Amino acid sequence: MKRFEGMIFKDERALFASDGVEITDCIFDVGESPLKESKNVAVSHSQFKYKYPLWYADHVRVKECNWFEMARSGVWYTNDITVEDSLITAPKNFRRCDGITLKNVDLTDAKETLWMCKNVKMSQVTAKGDYFGMNSQDIEIEGFRLDGNYAFDGGKNIMVRDSVLLSKDAFWNTENVTVKDTYICGEYLGWNSKNLVFENCTIESLQGLCYIDSLTMKNCKLINTTLSFEYAKDIDADITTTIDSVFNPTSGTISAPRIESLIMEKDMVDPEKTRLLVKAVGKKEEMVEWRKNASYHTEA
Repeated sequence: MKRFEGMIFKDERALFASDGVEITDCIFDVGESPLKESKNVAVSHSQFKYKYPLWYADHVRVKECNWFEMARSGVWYTNDITVEDSLITAPKNFRRCDGITLKNVDLTDAKETLWMCKNVKMSQVTAKGDYFGMNSQDIEIEGFRLDGNYAFDGGKNIMVRDSVLLSKDAFWNTENVTVKDTYICGEYLGWNSKNLVFENCTIESLQGLCYIDSLTMKNCKLINTTLSFEYAKDIDADITTTIDSVFNPTSGTISAPRIESLIMEKDMVDPEKTRLLVKAVGKKEEMVEWRKNASYHTEA
C-alpha cells in the first residue's frame, strides 16, 4: 500500500485512480476530484478543502477528517465507504452511493445530503439541513439528531432508533418505515406513506399522520398534535396521551385516554369504519371549522 503523509495536494485529480493508498495528515486544497475513480483508500487526520474529493470510488475508509465548506458534493457514485469521527461542513454530500457507514459524524450543512443512496448505516450522527435522505433505501439509523425539514422523502425500508428529528414533512411518500424510541417534532408528519410504524415515540405535529396506508403506533405519545389521521387507513394506534384532535380517519382502531375534539364528516368518510377505544371525547363535530365558514355553505 502506497503511503502519503503530511502532504498538500493542489492539482486537479491529484491522486486519480489510485489503488491501495493510505493518506495521513494531508490537505486536499484547490484542485477538483483528487481521489476520483480510486479504490482501497484509507484517509485519516486529513482535510478536504475543495470540490468532489471522492467520486466513483470503491472501498474507502475515512477517519478523523474534515470536509470544509467548498468540499461540496464530496462523495457521489461511491460504493462501500465508512466515515468515522469526522466533521462535514459541506452540503450535498453522499449521492447515489451504495454501502455507506457513518459513525460519530457531524454534518453541519446537510442540505440535499444522502440522496438516492442504499444500504446505509448511521450511528451517532448529527445533521442540520433540509431534504436529508431523499429517495434513499435500506437504511439503519441509531442515535441520529436532525434539524431539517422534508427528511427521507421517498425513502424505503428505513429503521430509526433512539433519535431526535426536528423536521417538518418528515417521511413523506415513504414505504416500510419503522421508528422506535424517538422524539419527532414537525408539521404534516408521514403524509402519503405506506407501512409506517412508530413504537415508544413522542410526536408533536400539526396535521400529522394523514394520508397513510397502514399506520401502526405502539405506546406512543401525541402532544400538541391536532387534526391528526386525516384519510389515514388501516390504523392501529395505541396512544398513551390525550389527542388534541382527530380528523376524518378512513379506517382502523385508535386507542387513547381522551380525544379533545373528534371531527368525522359523514360526507367524506364512513365513521363506522374507525373504531375508537377512548375513555372520553371532549367535543364531537360533523364538519371541520373551515368548511363551516366557507361561502358555499352560506345561504343566499
